[in-house]
Amino acid sequence: MAGIEGYGALVTGGGTGIGYACAARLAADGARVLICGRTEAKLIESAERGNRLASRGGRIEWMAADVTDEAQVKAVLDRAQELSGGRLDIVVANAGGGGLPAPYHLQDTAEFVRVLNLNVLGTFFCVKHAVPKMAERGGSFIGMSSIAGHVTHVMFGAYPVAKAGIEQMMRNAADEYGVRRIRFNAIRPGFIATEMMDVVPRDSATYASYIDNTPLGDVGQPEDVGELCRFLAGPESRWITGQCINVDGGHSLRAGPDFSHFLRPHFAPEVLTGQLP
Repeated sequence: MAGIEGYGALVTGGGTGIGYACAARLAADGARVLICGRTEAKLIESAERGNRLASRGGRIEWMAADVTDEAQVKAVLDRAQELSGGRLDIVVANAGGGGLPAPYHLQDTAEFVRVLNLNVLGTFFCVKHAVPKMAERGGSFIGMSSIAGHVTHVMFGAYPVAKAGIEQMMRNAADEYGVRRIRFNAIRPGFIATEMMDVVPRDSATYASYIDNTPLGDVGQPEDVGELCRFLAGPESRWITGQCINVDGGHSLRAGPDFSHFLRPHFAPEVLTGQLP
């Protein structure tokens, strides 16, 4: 692929996992990347590690921020634009996460809203404050969805709802801002071997359900998502917008994961089979 030297980029949730892989891949091809997250120590370590891989003038800087705070999101976008000499070409709205699995009728409302705010509202704030900065020259906005956004994940509560919301936001934004040459796409990772997924023991029935339902018979790595992010960020994907693209080894061709192994100690059997007590 051609270089993206001098491009200005923001990657939210860039201190670990998929976010770090996306930032490192962009910097390796010359982008000036700002990563943000809530834990300074992780951001510092990731920036140092990523800068050892950067080339063509690329670099990673960091700034602590909470994507559920609109003022902080605006501040990191301002800083990302400043670091690249006044341009913002790429935004990767990666920050997100889930909550404690439970059936809907037993979900804690405050926790449900927290997950929606982290994923949907955090992405919306990025869209809202990135568009004016990208309107003059265009650019690429990448929302981070999940296989859970379109394949049922039983007992996952707000997380599938939130990821589906991100996908529809990307489609609508692609339609609204195509006239300004701003492209909006979503990435749908499957099981990616990150810190977040370390909670699934590799000898568990839940992990086996992932492998059994994945045609390629393995789990993905953060770099697999980083490579797609790099493609969607650059000029090679200039004619792609409004799309949601799977990076899941084919898992979405089959069934979602079975997390009942984790839930059995906490819920009666009839609850896990969809029967109300």
